[in-house]
Parts: sequence; structure tokens; C-alpha cells
Amino acid sequence: MKLARIVAGMAIAATLAACGGGGGSGATGATASAGGLEKTQLLIGVVPVPSSASLFIAEKRGFFKEEGLTVKTEIIQAPQAVMPKILNGSMDAFMTSYVALMTINDSGAAKLKIFQHSQEAAPNVAGVVVAKGSPIKTAADLKGKTIAVNVLKALGQTLTNAHVQEAGLKPEDVKYVPVPFADQLSALSSGQVDAAWLVEPFLTAAKKSGATQIIDTTDGVTAGVPIDGWGVSEDWLAKNPKTAAALHRALSKAQQIASTDRKAIDEVVPTYTQIPAEAAAAMTLGRFSLQADKAGVQKLADLLHGYGYIKAKVDAAQLFAPMSG
Repeated sequence: MKLARIVAGMAIAATLAACGGGGGSGATGATASAGGLEKTQLLIGVVPVPSSASLFIAEKRGFFKEEGLTVKTEIIQAPQAVMPKILNGSMDAFMTSYVALMTINDSGAAKLKIFQHSQEAAPNVAGVVVAKGSPIKTAADLKGKTIAVNVLKALGQTLTNAHVQEAGLKPEDVKYVPVPFADQLSALSSGQVDAAWLVEPFLTAAKKSGATQIIDTTDGVTAGVPIDGWGVSEDWLAKNPKTAAALHRALSKAQQIASTDRKAIDEVVPTYTQIPAEAAAAMTLGRFSLQADKAGVQKLADLLHGYGYIKAKVDAAQLFAPMSG
């Protein structure tokens, strides 16, 4: 397996995400089915990361068809970009990080719920790396240094802050700059940044290129942090209760498979991420489970509020749609 092929695949995935291309044109007709579904054709926004695997497992195994649903997908870069579609009903559901969902709710742009949990963190799913030969060896060495994150005041910055604080520094002792994941290795090697926060599969690629991981941001003080899930608007849930129940049944069946069968994930990831099959199989994955640990979600919410990334305190229990548990 050549590193160049891995990086090329990831670059394609990043390009797809930026362009908003996808697996379908997004027909979202509201034709009622014989079973009384309010909608039978759905458009779902998919982020090209392993967490989205359950949707493609559900499609491959016929779970949507069993529920009378036809699902089209659209590759998205971030849920913030598709809020207009969510609000006008042309997109029905979307993959979102817990951080993004809480940030959107806090801004007042929409009222969103987690409809089905996807992943929580496992060791070595995301971490801070430095270039080969860097004098930076530990989190404490990051004082006064610049760290690349994909998005400011989001998951990467939040998790890294927690580890920086554990090392005796203050969040303001380091500087964060936004750099897309696909560009972080070049930024690191050119000296544009001193360190970079990466997630899989970029993290594995960085290590193969000679970068050194100095912080595992999904272990230790931030072990088991919830990563992402499928989001919907409160309005959509209210208007489409039977469709919501059908969609949830299909996704939860697939999520159960993802939680126990790594091969099922490896089979679908290359179909929507453009990541080569061998690279997908080599990635470290988070834990797929049917329900999020509410205490972990609350801890993440408290960190976001404590760092000032969201204004209002969050009751984690209120983030979940009733059917999500």
C-alpha cells in the first residue's frame, strides 16, 4: 500500500465534500406510502467519514427498501452549509458531529436533534502530530506553538485544549489556525504550523509519512468522547413521525451490524469516501454503538461552554430525539 495512493484518495474525498457532490440528485417527494409514511423518498447529507457507514450498510442490505423508503445521498462538508436545505425540508437528515449540532442550536439557526448515534471515540482515532525530528515531544512543549485544526472552535480544538490543560498550560498558550485535513501534512512539513490535529484516515497517513503523534486526543482525559450521529430538525420529526420511525429502524439495524462487524464497514467506506479499500481496512475506528453515553455528551457540552464556544449551557438529554434513546 503506497502512501501516495492513500493521500490521493483522501484528497478526492475532501474535494467531493467541498463541492457538495453526492450519490443522488435529491428527489424528496412527499408521496405517502401504503403503510402511511408521510414521505417515502428521502435526501440525506453524508460526510465522507467512517461514521456514515451505517447508512450505506442499510442501503446495501436492503433495510431502507424493507421500510418502504428510497434514500438518496448528498456528500456534505459540514452540516452548517446545508441548514437552508434542512430548514426548507429539501434535505431530511444529515451526518453531524455533536459539536456542530450543539453549535448550530446555540446560534439559533435551527433546532436540531440527534436522531441516531454513530460513533464515540476510541484510542488513536484522532491526535496531535508533529513533523519528524520536531523538538516538540509532549503537550507541555506546545506552549507558544501553532496547531492546525480543520475548523476553529470545534471538536479538535476542544479536545486538544483539554489535554493542553492537563499538561499545565492554558488554552491561550497555544495558537490554533484552520487548515483542511488534506493540507495539514504539507503545512506541517513546510513549517507553516508546528503541530496538527488529525483524524483517521489522515492520522494513519501522517504516521506513515514520518510524523510523530504526541497527543492521543481520544484517550486519557477525553476517552470515549462522543463523535457524531445522524441529525434531523425538530420540525421534520413533528411533520414525519411515521417516516422518522421507519428511517430509525433501518439505521439502527445497520448500526448494530457496524458495531459488531468491521468487515461490513470496510466494504462500504470506499464506495462513498474514495479512500482505497486497503487504506480503509487499515484505519483505526471509533466505537459504533446504538446509543451515546449521555454523560460523555454532557462532558463535551460542558467543555464547549467552558471554552466559550457556545453561549448557553446544554442539557445533553435534550439533544436526542425520543426514538434515539
